[in-house]
Amino acid sequence: MKLGVMNPVLYPMDLENALKYLSGLGVQAIEIGTGGYPKNLHLNPKDYFAKPTKVSELKGMLAKYDMQISAVACHGNPVHPNKDMARHFHNDFIDTLKVAQMLGVGTVVTFSGCPGGCPASATPNWVTYTRPDEWAEILYYQWNDVLIPYWIKVAETAKQYGVTKIALEMHPNHCVYNPETLLRLRDAAGDAIGANFDPSHLFWQGIDPAAAIKYLGKAIYHFHAKDIKVYKDNCKINGVLDNKSHNRLKERSWMFCTVGDGNDAEIWRGILDALHAAGYGGTISIEHSDQLLPPLEGLEKAITFLKQMGVGACTE
Repeated sequence: MKLGVMNPVLYPMDLENALKYLSGLGVQAIEIGTGGYPKNLHLNPKDYFAKPTKVSELKGMLAKYDMQISAVACHGNPVHPNKDMARHFHNDFIDTLKVAQMLGVGTVVTFSGCPGGCPASATPNWVTYTRPDEWAEILYYQWNDVLIPYWIKVAETAKQYGVTKIALEMHPNHCVYNPETLLRLRDAAGDAIGANFDPSHLFWQGIDPAAAIKYLGKAIYHFHAKDIKVYKDNCKINGVLDNKSHNRLKERSWMFCTVGDGNDAEIWRGILDALHAAGYGGTISIEHSDQLLPPLEGLEKAITFLKQMGVGACTE
């Protein structure tokens, strides 16, 4: 498995300096934001539409630093009940498909999105329990009237652009947030839908990532290396569902952190072994979200930790 990095942590640098920096650290792949929440500071699809020669320029830059693109990332909520917001995220995603085809990249990382509770809603409604019955009715509407029809159509569009892997990040506040919901949408919309497996969004739910990897198997299309610290004393009082600001570090039940700082080498070894057993041969892409360490310090610490785990040693 190749060692990679998701690029927003490097936005203070231009793309070439980011590639040079990563190459010097032994990183082999980059996941590039092209719109939505990750933004597009290093790769704006419209720039490439206007000037197709930029494709060869980028490929030359990647070759110069012995780097490949593991995926392009365009997280958003294309089923947002606010039609203008939904259109914005959808258009970013379609632009991402187009530029992925230009670059020969077959994997796009994104979110499933979350609709409102009914056609008249103005905001998304993430349902985590089905009683009283009105919440079950909301889920039926979200999945059967909005989410499944949307992704059936978009999956077909993706294939037309040569994107065969839509890697949905299982994430809170989106309809696909765990392995079961991922496979539910995949069963409905086809095998263009798979997982961007990020353990950090599963740990706090009480999910064993290694067991989840075994369950998903070939449906894993990309992987984010990101960790969390669970603050057990806070969990004992308030549980793991936590909507406090991430700035309230001492009060939260969990926080994102650098890989290896939340769960030890034994846990991460089990995750990597499970990926091997599942046949995953793609990139381990570090997504840095640690608020406790300076960005580059945390990133370099994660790179060192994963290299010690053997990531990047085998590149086939």
